[in-house]
Amino acid sequence: MVKFFLAIWLLWLPPACGSSSLGRQGTHPPSHETFDRLLQKHVSADGSVDYPGFMKDKSQLEEYLASLSEQAPDRQTWSEAEQLAYWINAYNAFTIKLIIYHYPVKSIRDIGPKLNIPLIRTVWHLEFFEIGGQKASLDEIEHAILRKEFEEPRIHFAINCASISCPALAREAYTAERLDEQLEYAARRFVNDSTKNRIQPGKVEISEIFSWFKGDFTKSGSLIDFLNRYSDVKIHPEARMGYLPYDWNLNE
Repeated sequence: MVKFFLAIWLLWLPPACGSSSLGRQGTHPPSHETFDRLLQKHVSADGSVDYPGFMKDKSQLEEYLASLSEQAPDRQTWSEAEQLAYWINAYNAFTIKLIIYHYPVKSIRDIGPKLNIPLIRTVWHLEFFEIGGQKASLDEIEHAILRKEFEEPRIHFAINCASISCPALAREAYTAERLDEQLEYAARRFVNDSTKNRIQPGKVEISEIFSWFKGDFTKSGSLIDFLNRYSDVKIHPEARMGYLPYDWNLNE
């Protein structure tokens, strides 16, 4: 019976697994300065988030989110870096909004459907905001846009799911001008974070992110090849590999 429901679910996967029409012609990239200030104010050096602090500055966050909703990317005129920075910031900023509008909450997964049934959509499918006048969800940004339209596996270390085991939320907004530098830092920070990954030359215990999205990391080599691009400890090609349990408790 479980296999039957899984097969149906794989056939039913929501539209975010296809292409996305989110965007708007004739727009210009919005400023991310307000979000940058809020992140510096309410995110600690280790990535812990002060959600009550964000609640106090809710009007500033909403102003920034309104600029994102209005100035949706023009796919024809914006550079790839401008689009990537926009979508990463949008994912993180709308995730913060989701949390503070349901706070206090123990886990992001406590928001939305409570039943763990494959055919039931999750919190990530909630269309609680608009982009360019169209209803949108975090799932669509992550899977239909970031993962589908860009050959950039480092996005997995930049977007934050408001959970302890997620890559740390950056204390700055992503910008087109510094995007590669910021993504490189995020990748190295996450891979070498001993609370998220335990790496030894002959044995690695790594985040389940590397299992869930393995295909994104192995398009030009093995998973160990990818890890060795960022790991301070070089891993043997035949090292034993396992995955650490994922902690979905709120990253506060």
